[in-house]
This record gives sequence, C-alpha cells and structure tokens, in this order.
Amino acid sequence: MTKKIIRHPDLERSAKLEAFDRLLTIMDELRENCPWDKKQSMESLRHLTIEETYELSDAILEGDLEEVKEELGDLMLHLTFYARLGAEKKAFDMGTVLNGICEKLIRRHPHIYGDTLAEDEATVKANWEKIKLKEKGKTSVLGGVPQALPALVKAMRIQEKASGIGFDWKNGEQVWSKVEEEIKEFKEELDNKVSHPTRMMEEFGDVLFSLINYARFIDINPEEALERTNKKFITRFKYLESTSKKEGKALVKMSLAEMDIYWEKAKKLLKE
Repeated sequence: MTKKIIRHPDLERSAKLEAFDRLLTIMDELRENCPWDKKQSMESLRHLTIEETYELSDAILEGDLEEVKEELGDLMLHLTFYARLGAEKKAFDMGTVLNGICEKLIRRHPHIYGDTLAEDEATVKANWEKIKLKEKGKTSVLGGVPQALPALVKAMRIQEKASGIGFDWKNGEQVWSKVEEEIKEFKEELDNKVSHPTRMMEEFGDVLFSLINYARFIDINPEEALERTNKKFITRFKYLESTSKKEGKALVKMSLAEMDIYWEKAKKLLKE
C-alpha cells in the first residue's frame, strides 16, 4: 500500500505543469524553425550536455543558487531536446521517458510503495542495488558502472555498489588501517631500487582507492573535496601572480622562498 505523501503547501503544481508545457512547445518550435536546432542530433548535443553538467557542478560548489537555477534550466532544455529527438525516431517521447522513471522509482522504493521495511539509508541502498540487478538481468552488481566515468568517480561508484550487497568494511578504523597499509606498500615500492614504473603506479592507485573508500566512510565526497582544493589552489596562485606583478616582480625570476611569502599571505587573506 502506498504511504500517504504530505505535499508542501506552497507547491503550485498547475503553474509548474504550465511552465513545462511551455518548454515543450518552445522546443517543438525551435526544432522545426531554427536552422541550428534543426541540424542537431543526439551525438552533436552529447558534449554540450556534459559541459552543462559540469557548469551545474561548479555552481553547486560555489553555493550560487541563482546560477544553479540557470544551469538546471539549461539541462532541462537538453533533456527536452533528447526526448524530441527520440520521438522523431519513434523510439520514445517525453511521456514515455517520464512514465519510465516514475515506474522505476516505484519499483525501487518498495518501502514506500510496498510492504518492504527499510528504516535506514543503508537498507534502502541495498534494496535498490538488488532490485536493479534483477531488473537489468546483469550478472555483476558492477555492470551498471559506466566505463567512461572519470576514474575517481568510478572508484566511488564501484565501492558504493559493492557495499550495497554487503561487500564492505565494518567500520572506518578498518578502512584507515587499509590506507596506512597501502601507503606503506607504496613507500616500499618507491624505495625499491629495481622497482618497475607499472608497479609503482599500481601501488599509488591502491593508495588513492583506499583513501576514496575512507572518505565514503566519513561522509566526504572525494570528488567534491578535491575540486574544492583545486579551486583554493587556483585562487591563491592567482593572488601570487597578480600581487607579485603589481610589485614589479616576475614569477619566473623569483625563488620558491620568495613565492612562498606571497602564498602564505594568500592563505591568510583568502580564508574560506
């Protein structure tokens, strides 16, 4: 039996449906009349969609909700475009896409739309993976991890999926011990005078994989953590560049010690 859903009182469903209908209409008009839109295909849109997704990611990390809103609109346009292209091929349309995801959500949430009990997040994830495996007819729980994912994100998804069926450590202390073990093995390989580059790379990969695993246990998204560090480095380095230039100094002629003075100033002035 479906559980009663309490809707937020300020949700104006009719206005949202009207806005979505407006987008569908504009998409049809553009596809039929705009020279650029008429030329597009799923293949030509693919790289643009990836770019829009990264722009949304940037806006989220920056905490810029106005930008998040705009990027969501851009992505909605792309999704609507793909649905229109699918309809032209008589493969699917927006209706079948939306009904498809609705049915999937109902199937994969039996604790909401059925009699299954799931009182914590871990159980919900485990049920999701089991149902997904059965639906897809796959022989491996890792079969749903896209091969084209960036390695760091792929490692996260691999670990999450393995955990979903119970293949996981019991606690964070065990994972941290594994991190220390992998660092030790990497150091031993570095110190090995006859070490092969491939073995060093493999040991370094093991260190990264174990750190990503530990991040999962302490609820840190390693992709987000690394991107925040990237942004922090860029901000500080730009301060180093601009400030030294204002003072008539050229980076290429400065010593590391001289540059470090500006770097420390940046750390104090640009604290997040």
